[in-house]
Amino acid sequence: MVATSILQVVLAASAILLYYAYSRVKYERFERFKRLPQLPPSLIWGHLKALHEGLLKLGDSRMHEDYFFRECGTMLGSPEVYFADLRPVLKPMVHVSSHEVAEQISSVSKTFRYSFPKSPTVAALGALIGKYSIIAAEGEDWKGLRKQLNPGFARSHLIGLLPEITAKTEVFIKRLDGLAHSGVEFCLDVNCLELTFDIIGSVVMGQELHAQEPGQQDPLVVQYRELIATFEEDGGLLLKAKRKIQGIWLARQVNKSLTAVVRQSYTSKRDQAQATEQKTSSARSVLDLSLDGIDEITPKSLQVAADQLKSFIFAGHDTTGIVLQWAFYELSRSPHVLAKLRKELDDVLGVNADPAYISEALNSRGEEAQSKLAYLSAVVKEILRLYPPAATARLAPPGATIKLTNGEEHLVEGAIVYINHHAVQRDPAVYGATCDDFVPERWLGDVSTSDTEGTHSQVTAASIPKSAWRAFERGPRNCIGQELANLEIRAILATAVRRYDFTKVGAGELVLEDGKPVENEKGQYEVKSQMFNMRQVTSKPFDGMRMKVKFHEVGA
Repeated sequence: MVATSILQVVLAASAILLYYAYSRVKYERFERFKRLPQLPPSLIWGHLKALHEGLLKLGDSRMHEDYFFRECGTMLGSPEVYFADLRPVLKPMVHVSSHEVAEQISSVSKTFRYSFPKSPTVAALGALIGKYSIIAAEGEDWKGLRKQLNPGFARSHLIGLLPEITAKTEVFIKRLDGLAHSGVEFCLDVNCLELTFDIIGSVVMGQELHAQEPGQQDPLVVQYRELIATFEEDGGLLLKAKRKIQGIWLARQVNKSLTAVVRQSYTSKRDQAQATEQKTSSARSVLDLSLDGIDEITPKSLQVAADQLKSFIFAGHDTTGIVLQWAFYELSRSPHVLAKLRKELDDVLGVNADPAYISEALNSRGEEAQSKLAYLSAVVKEILRLYPPAATARLAPPGATIKLTNGEEHLVEGAIVYINHHAVQRDPAVYGATCDDFVPERWLGDVSTSDTEGTHSQVTAASIPKSAWRAFERGPRNCIGQELANLEIRAILATAVRRYDFTKVGAGELVLEDGKPVENEKGQYEVKSQMFNMRQVTSKPFDGMRMKVKFHEVGA
């Protein structure tokens, strides 16, 4: 009898708990965010099933999910924000495609001194950026790191390091010369990423990594490339588990290499100070500058410095390499843009397109040459608009709200607020009918390719809102390395675009009639199939940007 009573109590309690759980799930799925536009959710899977089906409808499962997120917004009538329930895989997500709403998230407010905090999903990058990374740091920890690192990334300092950039670019040019002579097909991403890795090594770390010299590469280059490969998402569970284990080991090797670099730099700096009793006036790496004021290297300060190097390698070489790939691709199918860019380079740097001459012109004229290359800056800005390497994810803290332009306010606490740069920067409400087209001319009134305070000049009535271009994000958490990226990209393009003609192979290949490319009404060559980005940590060309290259014949 007692046993029966206990069983009845247990069953009753279980029924109550199940009902509570069901009610809670139902509330979270259908009630809590019901005021936000959204696709019909599933009680069990939320919007995950719709997301999966949507990705399949795009035609290629490799396509980055940002394409679907943008398409989903179109299906919902292009709202400023919409809700996507990704539980139980991720927290609920508020997708943002409005630059006005995005600005609320990234700006300083009375409640959030340094804007909304970063999303916990940044933890997935732990192996690449480290525990103390400026990318993941919050509050006063972030502020202290930013203050410590800002001098090394100041434009005035980086201009002095331009010779390091052009020297590495000349190695890149020699590699392309060899490919032009051979006529073989190659993946442009390898060449671009190894170039930018070399530049990061020299400018940020003060190290010669020989990333562009197969067989002579520093072990760090090989370790990091293999570490990035462990983040590939294809394959079954066993393959993914294997990659996870490899990633842990490789992350330790990368960390060991970088802590050795920091220790070496600190020791060299200390010994030099003792010998000269003054700071050297020669160009100094970002790492060297960041060690100013550190009297003793402790285990923690060693790791903090190493984690910043990881962050700069991750964000710096990847972003710049991706932008270069898309720039060469878009220029290869945009004859009028390429002709205008080549003419500007002739006018500003002279008709001598020899790489050594261009390097000398860029180095000796520094800021003056950079300021005169307005159309080059417009090309870079347009590439960054069309192909942003990443989006921004923030975690909405307790009490966080967003306000739409119609005055509606929505409580979003606990949700990941995802600023989809791909959608924001292709918003037809801002960019009109050419939102998906490569049109550098749209930036000729405002050709700053940075997003730092006070850089947007010559604002006209027809200018695009500052907040609608977010390639380096905005607000206090904008990208600290954007000036370095801009210097690199402009120097590399200035050196290469008059020397070579690139031809896409495979996806994105040109349509030919009688052996000649077909130009459409927008002034671009037609292509046989779409080029697109996939996700491999960041957003990058899915096929490695397969190309052939030949020397440009003047007058051809």
